[in-house]
Amino acid sequence: AEAAALKKLAVDYMHPEVGVTSVDGAAFGRNYFNSASAPDTEDDEFADERAEVLAEAAALKQLAVDYLHPEVGVTSTDGAAFGRNYFNRASA
Repeated sequence: AEAAALKKLAVDYMHPEVGVTSVDGAAFGRNYFNSASAPDTEDDEFADERAEVLAEAAALKQLAVDYLHPEVGVTSTDGAAFGRNYFNRASA
C-alpha cells in the first residue's frame, strides 16, 4: 500500500501536465490570479527590464551555439569585410 502511494506521488510529481482530479464535491478553491482585485498589467519599467533581459538571454544563447558548433561557420553580411588565409597559400 505504501509503495503504491509512493509511486502515485512520484508520477504526480513527474507529470504536472496531467492535472489534479477532485472526487469530493465539497472541495473547492479560489483563483486569486484571475480575480477582479488582481493587478491588470505590469509596470512599464518591469516590462522594459524584462525585454532587455530576454534580448540579452537570446544573444547569450546565440553565442553559446556559435561556440559549441564551429562547423556551422561564419556568415558575413558586410561586403567590405574580408581577410586573407595565410595557411593555405602556395608560398606557405
